[in-house]
Amino acid sequence: MNKYLLGSALAGLALTIPTAVSAQAIPGAIVAVVDRDRVATSCTQCAAAAAQIQTQIQQYQAREAQLSAPLQTESQAIQAAINAIPAGGQPDAALRTRIQTFQSNQQAAERELSQRQETIGRNRQYLVQQIVQRMDPLVGQVTRERGANLAVDVASTIAHNPALDVTDAVLALMNQNAAPFSVTAPVPTQPAAAAPRPAATPPATTPTRPRPQGR
Repeated sequence: MNKYLLGSALAGLALTIPTAVSAQAIPGAIVAVVDRDRVATSCTQCAAAAAQIQTQIQQYQAREAQLSAPLQTESQAIQAAINAIPAGGQPDAALRTRIQTFQSNQQAAERELSQRQETIGRNRQYLVQQIVQRMDPLVGQVTRERGANLAVDVASTIAHNPALDVTDAVLALMNQNAAPFSVTAPVPTQPAAAAPRPAATPPATTPTRPRPQGR
């Protein structure tokens, strides 16, 4: 859960700390290193929210089993009925209806499970977004307090001096904030339907004069 939660969202991102702009020379880099993945998975409110996401996953798995069991049983029964048809024979009307009902139920289950998966995915991404928004300003604060002008995620380093690591300081600040994270992402907004175009006005036509009757 830990690596999956933040992995690609955090790995390799560098945090630059604003400094006074100099037109003459760029100051030498003074680097601080932070393990944002550890902060994001071990801070008190982060762990609590991650546990709620895990509960959502368990609820999904329970629902999946609830839907799959009767479908599997019915699939086996239908297959047995098909196997019992004499060679060259065709399913009768009752069996065809049974097959259609099974297919409809199977498609409905797939749609429900797909929607639940998408919801959990949105909730997880929303949690990552909130954690990053709370954590990154604290990374900048700690970095400046330590006299550094560049913060680098540990995931993008090969080796570093432990004295450069400010992870514990960032984690302590994160734990000072008792506000819980939400694990319910906002419902995505549907694009507004295009307004119907007004019916085209037919071009005006010139009345046709009646032809004079021949004498």
